[in-house]
Amino acid sequence: MKTEFEYEMIVCIVNAGFSEAVMDAAKEFGARGGTVLSARGTAAKEAETVFKITIQPEKEMVMILVPTAIRDDILHALYRSVGLKTPGQGIAFSLPVDSAVGLAQELPKKSDPKKDA
Repeated sequence: MKTEFEYEMIVCIVNAGFSEAVMDAAKEFGARGGTVLSARGTAAKEAETVFKITIQPEKEMVMILVPTAIRDDILHALYRSVGLKTPGQGIAFSLPVDSAVGLAQELPKKSDPKKDA
């Protein structure tokens, strides 16, 4: 079933071990779940100097599909809880989703005209 709702995919890349913190922050603002992938960072040594942080090569990438209406709240929550100035040293961004299939929507139930009579 193709959805007619607007969605965004939030991608958050954090140091290994912080994906649970990502999901906790996102769920506070309405996210239902996400997908975690193991990853490896390749930042140059110059990045450590410029940002004054130590770059850990082992990463986790969390992908979360959310309605566009809650995207900004979730991005701000991720910045506060796992942003660059935290031990998670995370970055987050969103990408528009043109279409999606297989999403379970909680649609409002239509009233039964027989019961309303």
